Amino acid sequence: MKIVAFSNLVPTANDLIPVSLNSLPQHRSTVSVSKRSIDVVGSIVGLCILALVFIPIALAIKLDSKGSILYVQKRFGLRGQPFYICKFRSMVENADLLKDQVPNEAQGLVFKNKHDPRVTRVGRFLRRTSLDELPQFWNVLRGEMSLVGTRPPTEDEVTQYESHHWQRLNVKPGLTGEWQVSGRSEIHDFEQILKLDFQYQAKWTPLYDLQIIGKTLWIVFDRRGAY
Repeated sequence: MKIVAFSNLVPTANDLIPVSLNSLPQHRSTVSVSKRSIDVVGSIVGLCILALVFIPIALAIKLDSKGSILYVQKRFGLRGQPFYICKFRSMVENADLLKDQVPNEAQGLVFKNKHDPRVTRVGRFLRRTSLDELPQFWNVLRGEMSLVGTRPPTEDEVTQYESHHWQRLNVKPGLTGEWQVSGRSEIHDFEQILKLDFQYQAKWTPLYDLQIIGKTLWIVFDRRGAY
């Protein structure tokens, strides 16, 4: 059983990040003890759940399709710091190489296809239930992500960023956020996602994070807006 090792991967410095990003005022959520406490407690709970379901999910992935159990991808977090996220693999092996063959149903910098042929049978179930996201609780515990924040962009996204896009990286990326509880995969316009990211930054409080976490759990159990 092959498992991708990701703890030793070290992102290299990226010269795409504008100097102006570091000149933005530090968002209050990034220094909040309350937010970090919620993240630590939540990530420990999440990792306990991961420990319980890891073997059954791993076996299902291996029996369904060839390839690794985990999918590792470079993303960009707070103030453009690169890091690696880890998910349960929900697509065929080498899916990134096949991306150009799949039509993009979204607008702007986000990529979506409701019937993406690269997604495996087990992968569709993992996505509908959000079980594919469980390994990212490790990123939260490490402090690279938060339970609540903005969606962490990929490298091909940030290469196309315009000046106003960079502000979304003034908070930590999150497992969930304003975008997920406002429509999730049903939102196909990147500028609308950006608007929701800025809305989260403006409205943020520790209590607001708890409200979003509660809404997220309801949506996950209801399986709305995911594919």
